[in-house]
Amino acid sequence: MNDDVRNIVLGLVAAGISAALGWIARTYLWNRKLRRQQAFFGLPENAESLLVVNRDPATAEPAVHRFDVFALLELSALIKDCGAHVQVVTQDAAHQGFGERTEFCVGGPGSNRRMVAHMAAMLPGVRVNVDPEPGPDRGAFRIGADLYRMEPGVTEYVLLARLTAGERRETRPVFLFCGQRAITNQAATRYLARNHERLARKYGSGSFVLLLKVVNSQAYGPDVVELVADVTKPAQSPLPAPEPAEAAPKALKGAKKSHRAD
Repeated sequence: MNDDVRNIVLGLVAAGISAALGWIARTYLWNRKLRRQQAFFGLPENAESLLVVNRDPATAEPAVHRFDVFALLELSALIKDCGAHVQVVTQDAAHQGFGERTEFCVGGPGSNRRMVAHMAAMLPGVRVNVDPEPGPDRGAFRIGADLYRMEPGVTEYVLLARLTAGERRETRPVFLFCGQRAITNQAATRYLARNHERLARKYGSGSFVLLLKVVNSQAYGPDVVELVADVTKPAQSPLPAPEPAEAAPKALKGAKKSHRAD
């Protein structure tokens, strides 16, 4: 074998080794990224998950708003990326506890009974105005001492939460997408799809509650989303009991009426 042939063979061997090492490195990084994503969503390979859909409050018949359908499709893609399976149930048919399977719950308390239960159990510091009558506070969020009103199509808010029922490692998380309008639910799922790696680095497997603002949805749809604040602490802290200021005058008034009657 002369020098030219030897150099060619050595070059081919070196190229093969480099390609193999590169493939191994890419596979390792991809697997590590996948494991982090699976850990964040609580979805190991072939795991079962629950996707709870709400109903469109604007219709008398059971129906899902088209923006909520888009949100469900984006969540389904995330679940598929983790190699997991999903069961879709309606908000009035999810009669089970939480923590056994990862759950994705879409829709505010006005359209999703399951959301009402989750908020009462895990977000005692959040109140949502579900009054159907028009008014400035319709759909408003009260988180702790702060009030967040919406201006439909211009400024709207949505809560994105990852919550766990306990400290056990095998406990599966519950993801909540609680928006003031259907388009904000989709905005929250899209925000999660785009930022889950950053959220996993920051929060790991812990709980968080984020308040997001959807800007000018009438022009930009669900794409322009701003993080307002991490409201985990006030959202999970019970609201203080209302002041008995109104009860005292009513009691006094009743006493006066009784005195007159005597």
